[in-house]
Amino acid sequence: MAVLTGSVKMSCVNVRLRDGLWAAGALLLALVTLVAPLGRPSPSWLIAASAVWAAALVPISARWPRWAIVLTAPLNAVNNLLAIAPTSLVVFRAARSVRSQGQLWALIGVTTVLQAVFGGVHAWRAGDSLIDYLLGTAFSVVFLLLFPAVAGGLVGRRKPLTQVLMERNDYLEHARELTASTARSDTRAHIASEMHDMLGHRLRQLTAHAGELARSTAEQAPELREQVELIRRTSAVAMDELREILGVLGTTEASEDAGTRADVERLVAASADAGVSVHLDWSGDDLDDADARLRRAVHRVVREALTNVHKHAPSARTRVSVHVDDRVLVEVVNGPSNAPRGSGTRRGLIGLEERVELIGGTFEAGPFAGGFRVAATLPPHPVVPEETGATAAVAEAPPPITAEILTVPRVVGSGCLAALSVVPALGTAFVVLIVAIFGRGEMSRQEFDAFQVSVAHNEEVTETYGFGVPTDHSGCHRYHARDESSRDFELCFDKRGVLTAKRELGR
Repeated sequence: MAVLTGSVKMSCVNVRLRDGLWAAGALLLALVTLVAPLGRPSPSWLIAASAVWAAALVPISARWPRWAIVLTAPLNAVNNLLAIAPTSLVVFRAARSVRSQGQLWALIGVTTVLQAVFGGVHAWRAGDSLIDYLLGTAFSVVFLLLFPAVAGGLVGRRKPLTQVLMERNDYLEHARELTASTARSDTRAHIASEMHDMLGHRLRQLTAHAGELARSTAEQAPELREQVELIRRTSAVAMDELREILGVLGTTEASEDAGTRADVERLVAASADAGVSVHLDWSGDDLDDADARLRRAVHRVVREALTNVHKHAPSARTRVSVHVDDRVLVEVVNGPSNAPRGSGTRRGLIGLEERVELIGGTFEAGPFAGGFRVAATLPPHPVVPEETGATAAVAEAPPPITAEILTVPRVVGSGCLAALSVVPALGTAFVVLIVAIFGRGEMSRQEFDAFQVSVAHNEEVTETYGFGVPTDHSGCHRYHARDESSRDFELCFDKRGVLTAKRELGR
C-alpha cells in the first residue's frame, strides 16, 4: 500500500511539472507579441493579460476541462495570435476528458458563438472589413477549435475501449493459465488415485503378510528372522514413500489430525515398533487449531526423517523434538549407527525442502555429531495458498499491455489524431513568428513622403513594410529610415485603418 501511495504521489508530481512547463511555454510564446506584433499593435497590458490568460488555461484544462474549452473564446478579442495558437492544445486535452459526445459538441457550439462575438469586437476595434472578420473567424473555429476537439474526442473515446480490451485480454490470459493448471491438477489426481488404489492395496497386503511371517518364523525358523524383519521394514518404508509420492501429486494420505501431538506420537510409536530406538520431545501448545498446511508440513518432516532413519540408521538412537512458539521448530536427530549406511538419492529431502520453503519456512538437513539431523522452522500462518499450482500459473502469466507501454500501432494512431490539433497550433505560431521577425520594418524617405494623410491605408503599409515597432501612441507604427541611421518614421492610423498622422522621429 505504501508503494502504491508513493507511486500515485510521484505521478501527480510529474503531471504538475508537465503542466507547469506547458503553461510557461504558452506564456513566453504569447509575450513575443510585445516585441514582434502581427497586425495592429495592442496595448502592452492587454498583450500581457492575454498571455497570462493563455497560460492559465493549461492547468484549468486538467481540472475543469469543460470550462477550459469555453474560456478560450475571450482571447479572440485581443490581437495576439501567439496567445490564441496554443489554445488548440488546450481544447484537445479538454475534449479528451469529456466522455459525453453530446456535451462536447454543445460546448463546441457555445464556444464557436463566443469566438464569433469576441472576434467581432476585435474586428470592430481594428476596423477590419467583413471579409477579413469572416476569414479570421473561420480559421480560428476550424483549425484552432474544431480539429482539436474532434481529435481529442476520438482519443478520449478510444482510451476506455482500449482499457476494456486490455482487461479482457488479461482475463482471458489468466483463464487460460487457470484452465491449464486445473487440467494438470486433474491429471495428477487421477494418477494418484490409481496409485493409491492399486499399489497402496498391494503394499498393505505385503506388510500384513510380512508381519504374519515374522511371527511364524520367530517360532519355527529363527534363522530367517532377520530376513523376514527386513522384508517387513522394507514394505513399511515402501508405504511411506508411496504416501510421499501421493502428496507430491497433490493428494495426501494424512488424517485430519496430521501434525498434531497425537499424530506425531503415532509416527514415533510406529518407528519404535519397527525396532528404532526413538523418543519424542514436545514443548509448547498442541497444533489442533493450527493451519492445516502447517500441520501437514510437521507430519511430513517427521515422517520423512523417520523413514530415512529406518533406511540408513535403524540401530541409532533417535530424538524427535517439536517446539511450538512464535514459530514451529521440528527437529529429528539420530546418533551414530553401527549398521552399514544405505544408499539414497536424497529426493525425499529435496522434495521436503521445497514444500517447507513453499509455505515460508526454512529447512536444514545434514550430518550432525556423527549422526544426521533434519530440522525445519515453519511459520504459524503459511504465506501461500494450499493449491500452489494454480496460483503459480497465474502469477507467471505475462502482464497485460498498460497505457504507459508504447507500441507502433498506438504511436501511429495517436500521432495521426494529435496532428489535427498540434499542426494548426504550431503552424500558426510559426507563421506569426516568421512574419513578425522577417517582415520589413524600414522605408526610405521618398516612400515615407509618398503616404498621404486621410488617403493611405494601413494595409498598403503593412503589406510592403511590415508592422514596424509599436510606439506609445495607440494605433501608431514606427519604421526605421533606410540609409539614415539617426532617424525613424512614425505612421498613425485610426480604427478604420486610415492614415491620420505621420512624423519624423530622431533616435
